[in-house]
Amino acid sequence: MLKRKKFWLSFLLVFTIGFIAACGPKEEDSTSGSDSEQTEQLEGKIAIDGSSTVFPIMEATAEEYKIVQPKVQVSVGVSGTGGGFKAFIAGETDISNASRPIKDEEAESLKENGIEYTEFQIAYDGLSVVVNKDNDWVDYLTIEELKKMWVEDGTVKTWADIREGWPEEEIKFYSPGTDSGTFDYFDEVILDGEQIVQSATLSEDDNVLVTGVTGDVNAIGYFGYAYYIENKDRLKVVPIDGGNGPVEPTNETVESGEYSPLSRPLFIYVKNESVKREEVYDFVKFLLENAGELAEEVGYVSTPQENYDQALEQLENLK
Repeated sequence: MLKRKKFWLSFLLVFTIGFIAACGPKEEDSTSGSDSEQTEQLEGKIAIDGSSTVFPIMEATAEEYKIVQPKVQVSVGVSGTGGGFKAFIAGETDISNASRPIKDEEAESLKENGIEYTEFQIAYDGLSVVVNKDNDWVDYLTIEELKKMWVEDGTVKTWADIREGWPEEEIKFYSPGTDSGTFDYFDEVILDGEQIVQSATLSEDDNVLVTGVTGDVNAIGYFGYAYYIENKDRLKVVPIDGGNGPVEPTNETVESGEYSPLSRPLFIYVKNESVKREEVYDFVKFLLENAGELAEEVGYVSTPQENYDQALEQLENLK
């Protein structure tokens, strides 16, 4: 009986000590803390300008980055690929968005100004030809028909001029402005360097083009795939026959190159000197780590993951 009593007294003593220890004040773990406390908070300004096509990706990146680094001010302009390169050459920006590769004369101007840069491909785009939702006669267009339609020849173009049986109604044209990389790409693969039809409404703002096409049953326009996806309930996309039958732009046909010749890569150009600033390096790193997902979210097509991995290695070497 005595042994059992001693056992229970010992048990109660150990339990009480353990309970007090458990309920007592705890020391803070020096390694604990929220993600925001562990992330080094940076400050500074990052200037970006260029392609309206790349803008949705960069805008999404800037918004996501602000959650992580709220003290870094990222400004994103939309002056077109050509306008963006002008600002880049003038030393006004850290990053230039482009929907085409840099031209030789632009690269030469950067060299003359002592500006070294690095090109990063961040996504694919399928330049989308669109007509009004109520257009019930255009089922597809060939490259030859597109050229016949869009090249200036001194006449007033009607749909009947393009294909027999189509309405004898004047075509209303909506095109990105001449500072746009989208215009440059269309000029290269469709216009073949010839003058665009003079009656075309040109604008660097793709929303102006969307509004124009949605407002006129005889209208036709073109712009980046993301703007079509954003407005697909209001527009009709036109399959393009590049020689192997009509193909509609989709994530799959753009990435595979089947949507030819209107599939194209999208780029950013980063000033090497700017990368030495911690906030610029960190922003570009964040972009490359998330570009694939963000590109898909805003309506473009991501590149293979190994491309982003190689770009991150290249960025690290720049730093």
